[in-house]
Amino acid sequence: MFADYRVEDIRRKMQAMEIRPLDVMVTGVTGAGKSTTLNALFGKQVAKVGNGVEPETMDLSYYELNNVARFWDTPGLGDGVAKDKIHEKKIVDLLYKTYYKDDKPYGWIDLVLVIIEGINRDMGSTYKLLNEVIVPNFQRNRILVAVNQADVAMKGRHWDSSYNCPDATLENFLRNQVSSIKGRVREATSVDIITPIYYSGEYGYNVNKLMDLIIDNIPRNRRDLVLH
Repeated sequence: MFADYRVEDIRRKMQAMEIRPLDVMVTGVTGAGKSTTLNALFGKQVAKVGNGVEPETMDLSYYELNNVARFWDTPGLGDGVAKDKIHEKKIVDLLYKTYYKDDKPYGWIDLVLVIIEGINRDMGSTYKLLNEVIVPNFQRNRILVAVNQADVAMKGRHWDSSYNCPDATLENFLRNQVSSIKGRVREATSVDIITPIYYSGEYGYNVNKLMDLIIDNIPRNRRDLVLH
């Protein structure tokens, strides 16, 4: 669905960075809707969606949206200490995946997109993911946060199913929610993130804004493996 969306903007930024394609890691707790998000971006099922408590993404997979953008799906956290440690290692290993240009190493992943579930059920695991896994191993200005499941943010109330969008009450709630999440992330992780966008991967609502968040924040340079 978004294979042709702002492709020239992405291509121009890739030329400035002298890389191709853009590599975006998608991560979050189990149940946040990573796979649903990817399916919404691609307009078809590329990632298996779980309907129960078992996470569907148990390993690392990547999907090419087009010849300038590639998304990496990762296992979610929040399934127990033992499983989380295994998943955390896979995520960190991906963050340190390396390629060389003129004999200098660079990080394979250009951006990290952290997806938060709209009902805020497991923010503790999200903060742990950010504070203990992502932030120590990745540049802060390359971390993006988005809130999925806008349709159930108020337990399904005030979602206009006729138009697949929130009514005024839910819209106001969502605006306050992303502002609150930004503040809570700052308090929990000391990271001042860009104000998150909210969307519904299930219904395709605001998914264009999710792509805008990614495209508008494409870095200007290759990713140095040394953190600053």
